[in-house]
Amino acid sequence: MPGSANGSTQVKTMGALTIGALVAVTAYTVALGSNGWLWFGWVVLGVITLGIAATRS
Repeated sequence: MPGSANGSTQVKTMGALTIGALVAVTAYTVALGSNGWLWFGWVVLGVITLGIAATRS
């Protein structure tokens, strides 16, 4: 299927970005204390990633 490799790459990139953001937000929380906006942003990023994965499969 044309474009399926590109979609798969996009999902993997978004997944890696989401995991990287989780690590960064967790490190920030441990070092400086919790920030609700950072966690909210991470949840939004996760939902976007899941949405992209659902539309590509």
